[in-house]
Amino acid sequence: MWKVALGDRPEFLAGDHTRLREILHPAKSPLDLGYSLAHGRLSPGQRSKRHILTSSEVYYFISGQGQFTINDQVTLIEAGATVYVQPGGEQFLKNTGEVDIEFLCLVDPAWREEDETILE
Repeated sequence: MWKVALGDRPEFLAGDHTRLREILHPAKSPLDLGYSLAHGRLSPGQRSKRHILTSSEVYYFISGQGQFTINDQVTLIEAGATVYVQPGGEQFLKNTGEVDIEFLCLVDPAWREEDETILE
């Protein structure tokens, strides 16, 4: 068994300008993983930078509300929503609510800096 507490993971500003904590990552965990899992936040009125990953992503939204844009297609998000982003999908997230958007993001294969391109 392996357990980690969110508060034990340092928060950092990601390249897309969301605040992240890496929960599971094969390079940082004593586990045989092919994916990574992060917890993220985006403040009210903020928008992440447009970016592309070579990996697929699954976002599960815990709180907040906003708009998620993938390849110019906009979908509204709220707590309980799950969004899949295909590899190479151009994406950004905008917080249109009054509280932080909070989410979990699973990246498969695991996130690597060289697999991400910030477009702005």
